[in-house]
Amino acid sequence: MTIGYCMKPTNLKTLFVTAVGALAWFGVIASAEPARADEVILQDARLLVAFDRNSGALTRLEDRDSHWIVERRPELGVSFRLHAPLPGRRDNFVLGEKQRAAEVRKISDRQLMLIWKNLASEHGGVLPITLTATVTLNDGVLTFDATLQNDSGLSVETVDYPYFGDVNPPTRAAPMQVRTTWYGNLEFDEIYPRFRNEKGYWGDFFPTKTFESYRSLFCLIQAPDQGVYVEMADATQPYLLEYTFEQRPGWTDSVHENVPPKDTIDGHPVRLQFRTTHFLFAHPHSTAKLAPVVVRAYHGDWHDGVDLYKQWRATWFKPPHAPAWVNDVHSWLQLQINSPEQDYRVRYTELLKYAEECAKNGVQAIQLVGWNRGGQDGGDPAQDTDPGLGTWQQLHDAISQIQALGVEVVLFGKLNWADKTTLWYKQELYKYASTDPYGIPYEQGGYSYYTPTQLAGINNHRRAVMDFQDPTYRAIATKEFQKLLALGAAGWLFDENCHHGPVKYSFAADHGYAAPGFIYGGDMPMAAQLRAAADKVDRDFIFAGEGHQDWLMQYYPVSYFRISDTSMPVERYIDPQAPLMVAVTGFDDREKLNLILLDRYIISYEPYNFKGHVSDFPLTLEYGKKIDALRRKYRQWLWDAEFRDTLGANVTADGSHRYSVFVTRNDKRAVVVVNQEQQKTITANVHIPKPGRLVMASPEQPDARPASATLTIPPRSVVVVMEQ
Repeated sequence: MTIGYCMKPTNLKTLFVTAVGALAWFGVIASAEPARADEVILQDARLLVAFDRNSGALTRLEDRDSHWIVERRPELGVSFRLHAPLPGRRDNFVLGEKQRAAEVRKISDRQLMLIWKNLASEHGGVLPITLTATVTLNDGVLTFDATLQNDSGLSVETVDYPYFGDVNPPTRAAPMQVRTTWYGNLEFDEIYPRFRNEKGYWGDFFPTKTFESYRSLFCLIQAPDQGVYVEMADATQPYLLEYTFEQRPGWTDSVHENVPPKDTIDGHPVRLQFRTTHFLFAHPHSTAKLAPVVVRAYHGDWHDGVDLYKQWRATWFKPPHAPAWVNDVHSWLQLQINSPEQDYRVRYTELLKYAEECAKNGVQAIQLVGWNRGGQDGGDPAQDTDPGLGTWQQLHDAISQIQALGVEVVLFGKLNWADKTTLWYKQELYKYASTDPYGIPYEQGGYSYYTPTQLAGINNHRRAVMDFQDPTYRAIATKEFQKLLALGAAGWLFDENCHHGPVKYSFAADHGYAAPGFIYGGDMPMAAQLRAAADKVDRDFIFAGEGHQDWLMQYYPVSYFRISDTSMPVERYIDPQAPLMVAVTGFDDREKLNLILLDRYIISYEPYNFKGHVSDFPLTLEYGKKIDALRRKYRQWLWDAEFRDTLGANVTADGSHRYSVFVTRNDKRAVVVVNQEQQKTITANVHIPKPGRLVMASPEQPDARPASATLTIPPRSVVVVMEQ
């Protein structure tokens, strides 16, 4: 192909205008490049970072490969911020811009030390507090370590460090987003040129967004074709860290929430501040080490940013043991048999007929919900059987009979809540509930089921949030879990193990540790204790959870969640072989099943919102069976291969579509192309660099046949192209 360089005059004019605009922006940022006498600089081939010699403020940050000046204007640099409430006045900050550094010293070409002492607070005078930071730059990896020595009589609740006072896009026209993980999805929030306020205008001075480490250990600041990766570099999560963005002084207009397009507005500097907020709750006369914060620049889209997380994750993630059936192509039925409104819909002795239908249709597991006392979301954390459904022996025998059919039973359970309506809570469990700083127990509102009264939220079973940091409560939870183990099931699914409702810290003073306790910090110790109990019974007893964070997969290898047609499969990209499962509820749910094939998810059949028989939606069931048959037939390409999302191929089409790429162990590629049109047949063009011989197949036409780069795909259908 010959590429011509001839341009029309109008194109030359457009090019000239564009170039002038780009040069104007470059002229703005170029002023940040010369070295200043009052700066201390660390730099290598990839990054340059500068600090003010007097204040210790971070004044410049540049990606030297792309020349993106991330931190541009030295006069807007900030060193840190610290919050130390006073008795009778909580609003007492230490502002870094009002401090003079005691020391800013370069230790080596790759490292410098910053020390701030005797900090002047806004309303409490000078405080005997020292913040010591070490900044290291090694091959483009910028690491911020810090230690707080609190010799004052005040608690230091938060430390904002590092603090970027002037985050800029690569160009004025370049949009920026924040990308973090949650519930199996890669979420995004725009921060430029629009910035939505997420905290409520009554509660802050400037539009603000925060993203929590208990959801995502990393945060991407994504611009077109490049980004900045920020990581809480401590997988043990000793405390909460927030990625905080603040747009100052505010919007151009509050209808569109647009960021002012120039450096100033009404004489106020326009800047995006970004800081990592460490919720230390450092006690008086104590020393606290901050979790390291890593900052790296990358080139490319979110995949390249997540690749940095994958590299770090590989250094500490311990793959869990799982039985062979969990890692094979298979499907589940989720079945609820009781709710807090005591419908007692399916008795234990009636479960076998559901299992027989599953066995007949090749469904290999049943997630049994509402089997325990009080039904789903009632009676927690009790793991006793419910007399309204039958006896313990009847459930035990039903499980044995079901599993004799080759259908595994996985029992749904929750240990993170206590039903406040129960006598057990009122007499004992209240002692282990998480409490706020005022001594008031936190509460999660419970869920509504079936009856008009409960659907209106009038008689919900409100729930206390149990303190996983409390060793006494962990022992109680383990004892309840052992009741579940005794029933002989193949595993359990810890529902809502991904969150603790409104609670981040428990301030209860008598829970066996120095309060407050970061409640998410108890997740891994709780999981380890439960796993140890299970291993004494059956090492193959499977742990599953709901949309949990990827580090929890070290104990809960199966993750169950729900998706939409816009979900970004980041969890699958992070762990290509993890057994991730997705709910299917529609009666002709081809769209969801196609997405399940696209992203290598396990099917969870859930007719009538997981309250029916697997045979209740034959259209969905039959199509799902065809998808699993296709995956078994071509498992080398669709199951055992590495999921690459959209990397390694490109697909264009004349209609709505999605595609994914898999790479086999011998480097053969497969491309899954989904036609998302409801009525329209599309023509899709698949580009695979230097392809070998290609064949194609689909759920309806599973036999391989020769394929070209051009595909015709009927509406609501999917085609797989495989390299031979």
